[in-house]
Amino acid sequence: MKTAQRMSRWKKILIWISVVVVALVVGLFVYLSSVTYSPSEQAEAAMQSDGQVLVTEVKQGYRFEPQGTEAVEPNIVFYPGGLVEPSSYSPLARTMAEHGHRVYIAKMPLNLAIFGLNKADSFIAEHPDEAYVIGGHSLGGAFASRYAAEHADQLEGIFYLASYADDGGSLKDTNLSALQITGSNDGVLNWEEWEKTKTNLPKDTTFVSIDGGNHGQFGSYGMQKGDRTPEIAEDEQLKQVIQALDNWFNSLNK
Repeated sequence: MKTAQRMSRWKKILIWISVVVVALVVGLFVYLSSVTYSPSEQAEAAMQSDGQVLVTEVKQGYRFEPQGTEAVEPNIVFYPGGLVEPSSYSPLARTMAEHGHRVYIAKMPLNLAIFGLNKADSFIAEHPDEAYVIGGHSLGGAFASRYAAEHADQLEGIFYLASYADDGGSLKDTNLSALQITGSNDGVLNWEEWEKTKTNLPKDTTFVSIDGGNHGQFGSYGMQKGDRTPEIAEDEQLKQVIQALDNWFNSLNK
């Protein structure tokens, strides 16, 4: 009888533990959803295919590629910023596709690149004989750097948007080319870490500062908490990012 009572008590305890765990998990999902940045109307419009760009949802994210012409190398893999929906970077991806490149934006679990370090694997596997670069915004750039550190032989280079290479993503001993772009009005980037971690970058690194640009305008999702007000329009910041990328790609081909 006592044994049956003990088993019943433990069964109740396990049920309550399960209920609490489920509640915590649901609460976490609800919280993360409430603090995740959603794409602007402009970004949502850029997700639509047209005569110039074909947008396809693939297993690990989205693919943007030029219509009616062969893609220009390198292909581009992009890791989104933390708690930012991937479609928020569609204006950047679409414009690069209009310039002839095939672009992949990774979908991260919980919109956090820390849980999706190897998302680039499936993208690179689509065209393994072609050239690739990887890049990312903020947290996404840090984990793109960690991926590059482990797969330097599969990449031509890496670009950072308001981001840096932490010690886990050090590329100082690689032959990769790097592009690091920042905005002068960025109120989210840890500038002290950004400066300190320059030693983790490859010798071939180009630095570009966008005067008046802020953190959130590297994507298209509105003002981010803690950011500073930009002094230039979102379209202008995007234009300068695209120009920096185009110039960098030209240097890769020399």
